Amino acid sequence: MLMSSRSTEPIYVVYDGACPFCAHYVRLLRLREAAGELYLVDARAPETSAGVVNQLSAAGYDINLGMALVRGNRIAHGDECIHELALMSTTSSAFNRVNAWIFRSPARAKVLYPVLRVGRNVALRVLGISKIQSGEHR
Repeated sequence: MLMSSRSTEPIYVVYDGACPFCAHYVRLLRLREAAGELYLVDARAPETSAGVVNQLSAAGYDINLGMALVRGNRIAHGDECIHELALMSTTSSAFNRVNAWIFRSPARAKVLYPVLRVGRNVALRVLGISKIQSGEHR
């Protein structure tokens, strides 16, 4: 689902805040300048994420299977999310330039995103952190 880079609607990037890779990734991206009104949402913080996480769940998306980008009723999940983030990011840092080069290609995002998800799962297991429970925010 292709979204334009500049938005008049708020954009929510939903990620697993307990995953060190996910949390570091969203902090490194330079999105606000390019994307407009953007909110980074830790899916493990029910006080700030319940609405958007429930919206994802109701639409059939599992945050354990991938990050999500939500703009109104449009959702990009997993490899589509990381592709959209690459399209919205600036090239203001070396990290963003490399990220953009890799993930602006939908094919590369589709191939590489499962590797990132495995990294998340391994990190959570090593740290002794459980996956996000569905219905946790209801």
